[in-house]
Amino acid sequence: MTQFVCCAGSTATAAIDGISAAGADPEAMVHTPGADAEILVYGRPVRSPVVPVSPTGCPTPAVVTRAVREHLGFDCTIVDAGLAEPTGAPTVHVGASPGKDIRERDPVPSAPGCFAAAREFGRAIPDDELFLAETVPGGTTTALGVLTALGEAELLAPSGGVSSSLPENPLELKRRVVAEALEASSLAPGDCAGDPPRAIRRCGDPVLAVVAGIAAGALEADTAVTLAGGTQLVAAAAALRHGGYEGSLRLATTSFVADDPSIDLDAAASALDLSVTVSDPGFSDGHPATAPYLAGEAKEGVGMGGALALADRTGVPMAAVRETLRAIYDDLLAERELQT
Repeated sequence: MTQFVCCAGSTATAAIDGISAAGADPEAMVHTPGADAEILVYGRPVRSPVVPVSPTGCPTPAVVTRAVREHLGFDCTIVDAGLAEPTGAPTVHVGASPGKDIRERDPVPSAPGCFAAAREFGRAIPDDELFLAETVPGGTTTALGVLTALGEAELLAPSGGVSSSLPENPLELKRRVVAEALEASSLAPGDCAGDPPRAIRRCGDPVLAVVAGIAAGALEADTAVTLAGGTQLVAAAAALRHGGYEGSLRLATTSFVADDPSIDLDAAASALDLSVTVSDPGFSDGHPATAPYLAGEAKEGVGMGGALALADRTGVPMAAVRETLRAIYDDLLAERELQT
């Protein structure tokens, strides 16, 4: 059996102006992870007061993952990886608390504990195969923080880089925030090499701690694990390598991440001995559910790349996925209009 696990959480780093597009505004963004979980489980928000869209109206990648789930019916588990606002989706709790701004000295004090609890949960998952995803606004910045603390900032770009939910990646802002985070924790790049829980505690977010913990436990139990996502999951892979895992690692992501000019995914895959599957959903028209992706928004999240890989593997045509996601989007748009 295949299990799809999505870790949903928050970091106050997302509130830094210009960091993330994972919400219509900062007030709405804090509800995005919970709303994503509800869309994945139910097809629409049921408790969240927002429909997660970017400031320009780009829909959350959760609509794509949900579209694939409607075709395949795969089992789905939501893990509360530090939600700042509650979700109506049923969740597994591992002791994670919302992350603070990484420019504070101890932004993720729950990281060691929730990593350990998530590891035990990962060991106990009974399924043969696990797709592991995340939703956390601001998560690419915290991923860069963790990579830098581990001494791996150059994995994806010579001067340090990660992807972005924005068309114009604010890399200079992200690097500046990470530099301030290191200074606040009295760390130099690479000081946390070999100690991923410390790197995540000082420069990351609770979602990365939970993703890395679940992956570590599942791999120890010989469960086949696919990291379903973009550069945040590359950071999780780096954490696993620094934690001593030497076996095979798999990443499933989208063509939008693979084609991002601000990163070199192939170089990162080579450095981490990471097998990468890239899926192209075939977005090619002006429909508002898909056109923003062609303009460089969103790119990945909520396991979109992993879900597309599952669809391709099981023979679900991308045209069918696109048709379903447009229907989901239309329903969400109608719901958003009712909210306003």
